[in-house]
Amino acid sequence: MARLRMAPSELDLKYDAAAPAWADKMRLLGYYDAYLGFLASQTFRASTGTRVMDIGCGTGTFADAWVAIQGPDQAITLLDPSKEMLSRAEAALKRRSAVSTLIQKTLEVFEPEAPFDCLLAAHVIEHQSDPLPTLACMRKVIRPDGTLWLIVSKPHWCNAIIWLQWRHKAYRPQEVGEYLAKTGWEIEAEYAFPTGPPSRTSWGYLARAV
Repeated sequence: MARLRMAPSELDLKYDAAAPAWADKMRLLGYYDAYLGFLASQTFRASTGTRVMDIGCGTGTFADAWVAIQGPDQAITLLDPSKEMLSRAEAALKRRSAVSTLIQKTLEVFEPEAPFDCLLAAHVIEHQSDPLPTLACMRKVIRPDGTLWLIVSKPHWCNAIIWLQWRHKAYRPQEVGEYLAKTGWEIEAEYAFPTGPPSRTSWGYLARAV
């Protein structure tokens, strides 16, 4: 799962250490296939040159799934505080002939040259003390009517086990909907992951900037 922090911390160091095996673990647990299903569940099709950013990209599982569906001709930015995660995310996209721009920063301090058309964010807001500022930052870096593909941990005993290592939070869909509405987003669709660990730990949201 990808994540976002305000500054390098003990959690960032844990993700650096986990980076070498992270992508294989994500595939083994079914998250790559789950992200493919989420992205394929909508009729959205990106045009050549669409500006896309994967926030807290980790090893690029979400961006990799995006390229598998939308093709490599996108302007993809990978944002993550971890150099180790970024290097692996870049390599994953290169295997699909996709070129990416790497930004080793947090969202709060990143100032893009131009607004993005689409944002990807998998398991990001759960690592914040308050999700509202992070969602508001996402709204600031996207154009009006742009799309946010958001995946958030939901309450389940499986997440209690994951919490022991990562100390993340979990939110009910109604809570996430309220947070999005308060920060300039409108939910267009929700997605229930059908199988495996993602079906127990995660919920998907397609939101549009208003």
